[in-house]
Amino acid sequence: IVLTLAGTFRNFLLRPRVQGFDNVTHDDAPLIQATLRGDSQAYGKLVQKYQDRLLTALVHICSSRHEAEDALQDAFVQAYLKLSSFAGGSGFCTLLYRLAFNTAISRRRRKREESSGGQNRELTGEEPADDGERVDENLLRQERAVQVQRALAKLSDEHRSILVLREVEGCDYDHIADILDLPVGTVRSRLHRARLHLKEELSAILQAEGSGE
Repeated sequence: IVLTLAGTFRNFLLRPRVQGFDNVTHDDAPLIQATLRGDSQAYGKLVQKYQDRLLTALVHICSSRHEAEDALQDAFVQAYLKLSSFAGGSGFCTLLYRLAFNTAISRRRRKREESSGGQNRELTGEEPADDGERVDENLLRQERAVQVQRALAKLSDEHRSILVLREVEGCDYDHIADILDLPVGTVRSRLHRARLHLKEELSAILQAEGSGE
C-alpha cells in the first residue's frame, strides 16, 4: 500500500487537523491582562482554549497520552509563571507550545528505555467504533493510525516535532520557526528531511507487516 504524506496524516491520524494559530490567538491579551490583575478564572479560560489541541499534538510527540497530559500540565504551570513578561497576548501561544514541546521531548527521552507494550490504545484514547457495516473500515483506520504512530515514533525528536507542528497543527513556517527557535530556512530543510524519513519508516513498517515479519 502506497500512502502519500498528506493522506498519512489527514486520513489515518485519528483526529483532524485543527485550525491555524491565526484564528485562535486574537483574544489572548484581555485574558492575560485579567490574569495579571488577579482573575484566576481568566487563566482557566486560556487553559480551556488551548488544552485540547495542544494535548493532541503532545500525544504524537510523547507516544503516550499519560505522558502528554503530564507535559501539558507542566507547560501551563511554566507559562503561568512567565505570564508577566507579556504586556499583550502576542507570543503567548508560541511560548506555550515551545514549553510544551520541550517538556514533552525531555520526558520522552527519560522514558525511552521503558517498555512500550500496550501503547496502541493509549495513543488514541479511543476504541474502534462498532457501527455494523463500517466496522471493517474503522478497524483498518485504527490499524493505519497505529502504523503511522509507530513510524512517527521512530523519527528523531527534531523531525517528529516539526512534522506534528506542520502536518497536525497546520502551523506556517514562521510559527514553526518561532516555536522551535529556528531560522525559517532551517525549518524548510528540516521539514523536507522529516517527510522523507517518515515515508521511509512507514514503508518499512508496511513491508514488514506484509511479509509477516
